[in-house]
Amino acid sequence: MVEGMARPRTPAGRARRTHELLALEYPGPAVDLCELEHRNPFELLAATILSAQCTDARVNLVTPALFARFATPEELAVANPTDVEELIRSTGFYKNKTKSLIGMANALVDRFDGSVPTAMTDWVTVPGVGRKTANVVRSVAQGLPGLPVDTHVLRLSQRLGFTTETDPVKVEHVLGAMVPAGERGEFSLRVILHGRRVCAARKPACGRCVLADFCPSAGRG
Repeated sequence: MVEGMARPRTPAGRARRTHELLALEYPGPAVDLCELEHRNPFELLAATILSAQCTDARVNLVTPALFARFATPEELAVANPTDVEELIRSTGFYKNKTKSLIGMANALVDRFDGSVPTAMTDWVTVPGVGRKTANVVRSVAQGLPGLPVDTHVLRLSQRLGFTTETDPVKVEHVLGAMVPAGERGEFSLRVILHGRRVCAARKPACGRCVLADFCPSAGRG
């Protein structure tokens, strides 16, 4: 912590300080902070669906061939499921993910003229898409407010004392009230990166964490 700077005493204060310090650790806009490779909202949507129970690095190995074969929602909507399964098999749960991908593509074609929606009320009606996936695409590829809450955000929100809520939607709303709308995506993505690289689930590296000075859980891991 910067010398002479008082420790934040409220959840909102800790969230603001976390935001400031993680911005120094992981600089850049949301599109650079996102580790899923993509060229447009459709590709990011598909990649985010594939990232469930899978690493971003593995997804990035799979998506080039997937998008070379099915470059648009229209092409993916009429894909043979067996072809998609073979392309995404290594991401795990490939049968369910194939159903989600093809269902998503059909929803885009049938209800959104082949475009990725922007309104959350539309997003959550798309097969395979929940609020987390919608918020990833909104904040990274569409320039809209969105605060994705994954397992890392849930874990760090508890450890840093932002909230005692455990429901992802409730956590999203609590954090959203603490972070300016235009910065929510970057805040979430930085927390995710910190969770992956420093504040791991089993053994957090508190000794090299820039948040340790004010983290209520520092040293307990």
